[in-house]
Amino acid sequence: MLLLKNAKIINFYPPSVSKETDILIDDDKIIGVGKNISQNFAGENIIDLSGKYISTGLVCSHNHFYSALARGILANIKPSKNFTGILKNLWWKLDKAIDEEILYYSGLIGSLESIKAGTTSVVDHNSSPSFIKGSLNVLKKGFEKAGLRGILCYEITDRNGKADALKGIEESVDFINEIGQIKSSANLIEAAIGAHASFTLSDETLSLISEVITETGKGIHIHAGEDKFDEEYSKQKFGKSVIKRLNDFNLLNDKSILAHGVHLSLNEIKIINENDSFIVHNPRSNMNNSVGYLNNLRRIKNAAIGTDGIGSNMFEETKFAFFKNNDAKVKLPLEDFLKYLQNGNLILQRYFNSKFGKIEKGYKADLVVYDYNPPTPIVNKNLAGHFVFGFSSRDVETVIINGKIIYENRSFPFEVNSLYAEARKAATKLWKRMDKII
Repeated sequence: MLLLKNAKIINFYPPSVSKETDILIDDDKIIGVGKNISQNFAGENIIDLSGKYISTGLVCSHNHFYSALARGILANIKPSKNFTGILKNLWWKLDKAIDEEILYYSGLIGSLESIKAGTTSVVDHNSSPSFIKGSLNVLKKGFEKAGLRGILCYEITDRNGKADALKGIEESVDFINEIGQIKSSANLIEAAIGAHASFTLSDETLSLISEVITETGKGIHIHAGEDKFDEEYSKQKFGKSVIKRLNDFNLLNDKSILAHGVHLSLNEIKIINENDSFIVHNPRSNMNNSVGYLNNLRRIKNAAIGTDGIGSNMFEETKFAFFKNNDAKVKLPLEDFLKYLQNGNLILQRYFNSKFGKIEKGYKADLVVYDYNPPTPIVNKNLAGHFVFGFSSRDVETVIINGKIIYENRSFPFEVNSLYAEARKAATKLWKRMDKII
C-alpha cells in the first residue's frame, strides 16, 4: 500500500480544490480518500505532501511518438505549398526511414518526456512502413520501460500499396490478440485500430478494417477532416463526405477517435455525436500546418485534446487551445478546455474498462504531484484561471501511474542520460536515411 498524506486535491473538471487530505492506494487503485485515514495504515510507504497539490494524470488523446526524433530535424526537406506537400516532403519520408532501433528510442523518449510533463497516458498513432511487423511491440517496450500508460495502433493506409495495407491490418490484429492474453491490472497498454485518413484508404481496405473492429470490439483511430483536401477528395472520389463514408462502413462507435475534425460539417459532427465518438482537437499542429481552426468545437459531444506529435505537454496544448479560441473570437469559457482535457479519461475508461479521472475510491491511481506555489488564492471558482495562467509542466514533481511511483522528485528510478545519448544517435541515423528516400 501507498499513503499520500496532507495533499491538496485538485480536480480540473469540474473544477474543485480540497483542503489537505489523505489518499490511500492499494495495487493499481485508490481505496480511500479522507482526512486522517492514515490512522488505520500501518505500512511504511508513506509520503507527506504537505503544501503540495495533486491531480489525476493528464491524457494526450492523439499523438505520434514516431515523430519524437524530428525535433530540430536537419534532413533535406523540400518546401511545401500545401498540407499534402508537407505530408509527402516531410512526414511520409520520415516514417519510411524508421527502423526498429529508431522506433524504440522515439517511443521511449516520447514516454519519458510525457511523464516529466505530468502526462500519464498517451493515445498513440504509429506509422513505420519499413518496419510494420512487430512495431507495436517495440513501442510497447518503450512505454513499459518508462512506466507510461498507452493506447497504441498502427496506421493502416493504401498509400504504400495494398500489400502494406494488409500488413498493417495483420500487425493490428496480432497486437490486439497478444495484449488480450495479458489479463492483469498491471497491464499499461491497450490497442485501437489505426488508419491514416480517408483519402489514402480504398473502400476495400475500409471494409477490412470494419471487419476487424467488429471482431475485436475496438475503435478506429483516424485523421478526419484535418485539411480541406480530405473532404474535397472524399466527395469527388466517393460522392460523400469523410464521416458519411466512415459511417457507411460501420466504423464509428463509442471507442472511435477522430483526430482534428477542422473541416467537418455540422451534419458530420451530428453523426459523430450520435455514435458517441471522439474528436480530438490538436491546436498547435493545426496552426503549424496552416490547416485552419476547429470553429465547431462547442458542438462536439466528446471533444478531447491531443498534440499530433508535438510532444506530450498537455499544459501547453490546453493553453494554446484556449488562446487560439479567443483569437478566433469564438470565446468559449476557460472551464470548457479543462473539460476537453478531462475527456481523455473517458477514452481510457472505454478501452481499459476501469475508472479514470477522479481521485476517489475505486479509481485508477494515475496521479501527478505539483509543487505549485500560487501568488494568489486558489479556489474552485478560479482553478481554471490558475491552470491556464499559472500551472505548468515545470511544477510537476512526482508522477504515479497504475499505483506505482515512476517519477519522484523530478527523477526517474533509472539513469536516463545514456538513453538520450542513444536517441541522438538514432535521430542522426533517421535524418540520413530520410535523405536517401526519393
